[in-house]
Amino acid sequence: MKIGEVAQRAGVTIDTIRFYERRGILSPPSRRPSGYRDYTDDVIDRIRLARRMQSVGLSLDEVIDALSAHDTGRATCESERWRLDAALDRVEARIAALTALRRDILSARTACEQGDCNFVAR
Repeated sequence: MKIGEVAQRAGVTIDTIRFYERRGILSPPSRRPSGYRDYTDDVIDRIRLARRMQSVGLSLDEVIDALSAHDTGRATCESERWRLDAALDRVEARIAALTALRRDILSARTACEQGDCNFVAR
């Protein structure tokens, strides 16, 4: 199938597919005599798997490594759990930073409500 159909069925853009090919997430497809890329159905599953990994916070490099482990038969739930732990650590750090920012904003707003706004030139 052509790249447009793959993109539509996988729910990504054509540029995403080309990017995934450049980064090694997808193997280069065979070419038709006309020069068009010719993809197999399994590429759709691979794109969806990569997107699912990214959606839970794995970086692109982590996705590439995880897919490589998958391709070589080394991936198990136990051997890959650390990737999810690393993503969870990043999310928890972001939550902590946003919580601190929220606290600072609320404090500044309270000061403004009391007539001591730090955002007004005096």
